[in-house]
Amino acid sequence: MMALHLSLPLTLLIFFSFSNEFASLAQRQCLPRQRQALLQLKNGFSTSKLQSWNSTADCCTWEGVTCDPASGLVTALELSNRSISGRIDPAFFYLSSLQNLSLAYNLFNNVTLPETGFERLSNLIHLNLSNSGFVGQIPTGMSQLTNLVLLDISTFYLNVGSSSLYFREPSIKTLLGNLTKLQVLYLDGVNISLNGSEWGLAVSQLGPTLRSLSMPGCSLMGPFDQSLSQLSQISYLRLDNNNLSSPVPEFFANFSYLSVLKLSSCLINGEFPVRILQLKNLKEIDLSDNPMLSGQLPEFEKYSSLQTLILSATNFSGQIPDSIGNLQNLSTFLIYDCNFHGEITTNLQKLAWLAHLDISWNRFTGEIPKFHNWQRISEYVLSNNNFDGSIPASSSYADLDYLSNIDLRNNSLSGTVPISLFSLPSLQILLLSQNQLSGNLPEFSKGSPVFQTIDVSSNNLEGRLPSSIFKLSQLKVLNLASNNFTGMLDLDSLWYLMNLTSIDLSNNMLSVTDGIIGNKSWYTSFPNITTLKLVSCNLTKFPSFMRYQSGISNLDLSNNKIGGTIPNWVQKAGNGSYLTFNLSHNSFTGLEADTLFLSLDTLAILDLHSNMLNGTVPLPPPSIIVFDLSHNLFSLLPPNLTSYLGFTIYLSLSNNKLTGSIPGLICNASYLQVLDLSYNNFMGELPHCLLENTSTLAVLNLKNNKLTGSFPQAISEDCRFRTINLNRNNINGTLPQSLMNCVSLEVLDLGNNKIDGGFPYWLGELKDLKVLVLRSNKFYGAVSKPRSQSGTNDSAAFSMLQILDLSSNSFNGNLPKEYFKTLNSMMVNSGNSTSLTVGFEYLDFDGSYYQNSVTVTFKGLEVTLVRTLAIFTSLDFSGNDFGGKIPQEIGELKMLDLLNMSHNTLTGTIPPQIGDLKQLESLDLSSNELTGNIPEELTLLTFLSALNLSRNNLVGKVPQDHQFLTFSNDSYLYNPGLCGDPLTVQCGPPLSEIPVWGTKYSISLNWQFIFSGLGFGAGFAVVLAPLTVWSEWREQFNMCVDCLLQTVLPLWICSSCINKQVGSEDEANGPVKLDEVDEDEETLKFCLFCTKLEIIGEKVIIHHTECSCHV
Repeated sequence: MMALHLSLPLTLLIFFSFSNEFASLAQRQCLPRQRQALLQLKNGFSTSKLQSWNSTADCCTWEGVTCDPASGLVTALELSNRSISGRIDPAFFYLSSLQNLSLAYNLFNNVTLPETGFERLSNLIHLNLSNSGFVGQIPTGMSQLTNLVLLDISTFYLNVGSSSLYFREPSIKTLLGNLTKLQVLYLDGVNISLNGSEWGLAVSQLGPTLRSLSMPGCSLMGPFDQSLSQLSQISYLRLDNNNLSSPVPEFFANFSYLSVLKLSSCLINGEFPVRILQLKNLKEIDLSDNPMLSGQLPEFEKYSSLQTLILSATNFSGQIPDSIGNLQNLSTFLIYDCNFHGEITTNLQKLAWLAHLDISWNRFTGEIPKFHNWQRISEYVLSNNNFDGSIPASSSYADLDYLSNIDLRNNSLSGTVPISLFSLPSLQILLLSQNQLSGNLPEFSKGSPVFQTIDVSSNNLEGRLPSSIFKLSQLKVLNLASNNFTGMLDLDSLWYLMNLTSIDLSNNMLSVTDGIIGNKSWYTSFPNITTLKLVSCNLTKFPSFMRYQSGISNLDLSNNKIGGTIPNWVQKAGNGSYLTFNLSHNSFTGLEADTLFLSLDTLAILDLHSNMLNGTVPLPPPSIIVFDLSHNLFSLLPPNLTSYLGFTIYLSLSNNKLTGSIPGLICNASYLQVLDLSYNNFMGELPHCLLENTSTLAVLNLKNNKLTGSFPQAISEDCRFRTINLNRNNINGTLPQSLMNCVSLEVLDLGNNKIDGGFPYWLGELKDLKVLVLRSNKFYGAVSKPRSQSGTNDSAAFSMLQILDLSSNSFNGNLPKEYFKTLNSMMVNSGNSTSLTVGFEYLDFDGSYYQNSVTVTFKGLEVTLVRTLAIFTSLDFSGNDFGGKIPQEIGELKMLDLLNMSHNTLTGTIPPQIGDLKQLESLDLSSNELTGNIPEELTLLTFLSALNLSRNNLVGKVPQDHQFLTFSNDSYLYNPGLCGDPLTVQCGPPLSEIPVWGTKYSISLNWQFIFSGLGFGAGFAVVLAPLTVWSEWREQFNMCVDCLLQTVLPLWICSSCINKQVGSEDEANGPVKLDEVDEDEETLKFCLFCTKLEIIGEKVIIHHTECSCHV
C-alpha cells in the first residue's frame, strides 16, 4: 500500500511535468521552415509595417500571421493595406498549409504574379489579391485551387488596358471549370474581353453554388446568355461599366435571393423587367448611366427590403407611384436625369429613413415635396424641373440635424426665401439659382455654422444685401449674380469671410466700391479669392485688394467702366494660377507691356473683346485655349502669333482693322475648332489649307474681308466643319463636290462672291445643313430636281434646311417645287429640339458656345440674325429669272417666316395656299408678271408685317381684313387693275373681267368683233372727213341734225329750242379748258341737243341758249 501511495504522487508529478512541457511546446509552434519562408517573403517586400517579423520571435505571433494550434502550420496571412511593395518571393509557396491569404490594397505597382507556385497552395479557401497593382496574366496554377470558396483578384478598372490583369491561358472558362466550391468571385477590372455567350458559359459553370459575382470594368460584351439563369442562388451581382449592349433578361426576376444588382454604365437597353424591382430580398439596385434603358416604377408591395434605388441617367419615365410610400427602408432614391413627370405624390413623405433624394433633371411639376418630416434627410436635390409655388417655410426645419445640401436650381419657384433655411444646423450648400424668387433676402440672427455655399443667382431678389451673410465665417462660395440688388457694397465687408474663395456679384444694380483703402498689412489678412466676378458692377478701376492677391484663377470684370491701360501687376494677382481672364466690354486702350500675358503659364481663356485696344495684337501664353480680341481697333498681327496657338481651340479677331494676308501657318494650330477673322481688311488669297488640310476646324468665319482666289477643291476627307462663312469676299471658281465630306455641316454662307456654276443639288445630302446662302454670285441655270450623287431621287434633300437664299443670281426655269416637299424643318414645328440649335459648343467645361449669324433681307432691310437664327426660316429666290407659276406646294411650308420671290418673271395667279403659312412675317412677290385677284386667304396671315405685291398685273379689290388694313399704298403700286383702300383708286360696280394687254398671256381673239369694229370705224371716218374739210357740207349737216332732233324728240323735253334764235355767241381762241373755269361763276351746261359747234380754222365757236334739258 505504501508503494501504491508513493506511486500516485510520482505519477502526478510526472504528468504535470509533461503537461508543462506540452504547454511550453504550444507556445513555440512555428516550424523553422515556415519561419524561413516567411522571412524570405519579407525580404522581397518593401515596407515598414512588419517590424514584428524577425528571427527571434515565434512566427505565429507575428503581425498578420495565424497558425494552426495543433500542428503549428501557418494557415492564414492577413497582410492587406500595409503599403507593401516589391515582389513575391518563390519561397512563399512553401506555405502549402495556407487557407486564407490576403495581400489586398498594397503597392505592388506593375508587378506580375508568379507564373508558378499557386498550384502548391491547394488548401486555400480564401484568396484576396485585390487592388494591389498586380498586372499581367492570371497564373495557371490558380485553376487548381479546387477548395477556393472566395476569389478576389479585383483591380482598379478606370483604365482597363495593358496595365491590368487579364485572362489568356488559362482562360476564364478553364479557371472556373475546376473551382466547383466557389461562392464569391470578384474580378473587378480584370480584362476578360469576351462576348456574352463566352463569359456567360464560363460563369454559369459555377451554377447554384455561386452567391456573389462582381465583374465591373471587365470589357464584357453582350448579349446576356441564357446559361446565366443557372445562377439561381445569386445574391450579389455586379456587371457595371461594361459594353453589354442588350436588354436585361426576364429570368433575372427569378433570382429570388438577389439583394444587390449593379448594372450602371453598361449600355443595357430596351424595357427593364419591372418584376426585378419587386423582388422581396432586393436591397440595392443601380441601373444608372444607361440612357437607352427604359421602364417605369412598378407598384411596390409592403415590407419591401429596398434601401437603395438608383435609376439616374436612364430613360425611365412615368410618374412616381403612390406605393412608393411602402418602401419604408428606402434611404437612397436617385432618379436624376430621367423622363419622369407629373406631381410628386405626398406618400413620399412617409419614407422616414430617407437620407439621399435626387430627382433633378426631370419634368416634375407642382409644388416641391415638403421635407421637414424627413428627420434623416441629408441631400435634397430637386433642380432642373418645372416645380412652381413657394419654398415651404417651417419652424421645424431646425430639427433636421443632418440636412447638408439643398438644391432647387432652375425651377419656377416664386415667393420669398424662407429665413428658416439659413438656420438649419448642418446646412452646408444652399442652391436656389434660376428661379423666380422675389423680395428681399432676409436678415437672420443665427446662421448655420458650417455654411459653405450660397447661390441665389438669376432670380428677382431685390433690396440691399443682408449684412448677416457677411458674418458666415465658414462661407466659401457666395453667388448673388443676376438679381435686382441695389445699394453700395464695400468690398472690405468681405474681410470677415476668411474662408471665402469665390464671389460673384455680377449683373445687379449694385455699385461696388473699395471702401476704406488699407495698407499692405491690412490686405494680407484679406480672404484668398480664387474666383472674382464683378460683371456690371459700375467699377471705374480695378479693386485695390487685387494688388495683394496671389491665387486668383477666374477673373471676370467685364462690362464695367474701367479704362486706361491694363497694368502689369495683374500678373501677380494670379501668381501663375489664372485659368480665365475676362476684361471685355470696358474702355481699355492698351497694355502696360505687350508681353503682359506671356508669363501667365496656366491661362486658358483670355477675353478682351469690345474694348478700344489698338496697335499690334498681343501674344497669348502657349497654354491659351480661348483667345478673343474681337471688336477692338487692332491693325497688325504679330508675325509669330501662330507659334503660340498650339493648344488653342477658339480664336476670334473679328471686327478689328487688321490688314495684310491671313498667315498660312494658322493651319498648324492643330486643335483649332473656331476661327473667326470676319469684318477685317484681310486681302490676298484664301488659304486653301483651312479647308483642305484640317481635321479639327468646325467654324470658319472670314466674312466681310477682301479675300480673293478660287474656292478650294480638295476638301479634307476628315472634314468636321459645321460652319463655313465666306460672305462678302471676292472668291471665285466653282463649288467642289468634296464638300460632301463635311457631313456635319450646318451653315454654308457663300453670299456676295463670284462663285459660278449650276445649283449644287448634291448639298441636299448633308442631313444637318440648316443654312444655305448663295446670294449675289454667278450661279446659273435651272434648279435641278433633288437627287443624290448617284443620280437617284432624294426624298429627304435639305430636310433640315431653315434658311435658303438663292437671290441675285442667274437661275432660271420654274421654281423647284420638288424641294418644297422635302424641306421638313419649314413644314413642322420641332419645338425645343436641340437639333435646331445653330451654333457650336466648343468648350465643354464652361459651356462656351459659338453663335452663328446670317444676314437676310427682311422687310426690305438687311437684318443679321444671331440669337433668333435657330427658330427663323426663310426662302429667298429674288433677283433671278425664275418663270412659270408659283407652285401650290409652297403652302406646305407652314413654319416659314420670310418668303421672297421678287424680281423674277413669275406668271399666273397668287396661290391661295400661301394663306396656310400662318407664321409668315414678310412676303415679297413684287416685280413679277402675276395676274388675277389678291387671294382673300392672305388675310389669314395674322403675323404678316411686311407685304410687297407691287409691279405686277393684279386686278380687283384689295382685301380689307386683318393685317391688310395696316399696309400702305406702297405694297400695291403699279398694279393698274387694283382698287380699294389704301389705293386712291376706288372700286366701282362689279365689271366683267378687264382684258390685260402687254403681258405674256396668250389672248383668245374674236375676229368677228374685230372686223365689225374696223368696218364701223371706217364708215364713221367717211362721214367725219367732209365735215372737217368743207364748210358748206358742215352747214348742211348741222341743219339736217337740227331738223332730225326737232322731229324726233318730244316737244315737252326741249320746246325752248324750236324756232328760237341764238341768243349769244362765245368765241375762243383755242380749246375750252374746263379746269380753268372759275368755281365762283355759274357753271355752263352744254347740252348735246341745244348747242352748235362750229370750227373755223383754229377757232372753236360754241353756240348755246337757255336749255331745260338738265332741269
